Amino acid sequence: MTQQDREAPGWFRRALKAPFEDREVTVAGTPIHYLYWAEQETLPGLVLVHGNGAHAHWWRFIAPFFLKEYRVAALDLSGMGDSGHRDHYSPELFADEVMAVAQDAGFGTDTIVVGHSFGGFVTIQTALRFGHDLGGVVLVDSPVRPPDYAWERDPKRSPIRAKRVYPDRATAEGRFRLMPPQDCENGYILRYIAEHSVTEVPGGFSWKFDDRMFEKLRFENRGEDLQRLPCRVAVMYGDDSYLFDQEIADYMFKVLDESVPFMALPEAQHHVFLDQPLAFVAALRMLLAEWRHSRPDRQAPTPGAGP
Repeated sequence: MTQQDREAPGWFRRALKAPFEDREVTVAGTPIHYLYWAEQETLPGLVLVHGNGAHAHWWRFIAPFFLKEYRVAALDLSGMGDSGHRDHYSPELFADEVMAVAQDAGFGTDTIVVGHSFGGFVTIQTALRFGHDLGGVVLVDSPVRPPDYAWERDPKRSPIRAKRVYPDRATAEGRFRLMPPQDCENGYILRYIAEHSVTEVPGGFSWKFDDRMFEKLRFENRGEDLQRLPCRVAVMYGDDSYLFDQEIADYMFKVLDESVPFMALPEAQHHVFLDQPLAFVAALRMLLAEWRHSRPDRQAPTPGAGP
């Protein structure tokens, strides 16, 4: 028995045993890999979108908790995970990838998209383009900052560091770190994610993501984007998140209307479902259950209308 097996709780081990399929769909000439879970093929769809430099396996221990009510797909955005890399990336292409996975999985207009961090920004773009064909979107620690926000980091600096090549897989996996940096008490989760973050390259092993992606991408979400979302919206964030402070929460709450729920998870930092996985599952299941049994209060903007 490995150290991970000894330390991982039963719920985590059971989740990893849930049957799933590796699938692939081509979007604008690039293969997009995704994981697919289903216990009943007639259930509505739930699409999970990972953060920057991450991959579908970040959701592997989360997805099985939703299979009584949903079929679930977790994709690798292009340039990350086991999907192909591009010469050029764009918000529109990322949104197309999310919808292509939903359509390939056979999901309908009641589909919910959940995006974490950078995946939340992709989810906003998906809702802007396809929101009238979605049941709703959930943004997980994806801050949309006020125009005058005093951001201490250089906004032009790439959030992805240049990759290194390591002599063997164990060394590479041992170098896995969360970005932005934070501690995480659930080491068994980090070790599992690290196993699926590394690939063999000439000279050794390195990370799967395209470390030049942000040189090929221009990406920005603004408050007016939130105002224009035509479907249901919910916001979840870590109560101790470095990226999602009270100023940002207040701004997003002001921009969005009062029908939008905001949920802060205690003892969670930016990587909410790594810090508090079961609390995250409980909060998301409660939100989705409420959405299934209520009508939207938000008034969807007229397609093509301004903010």
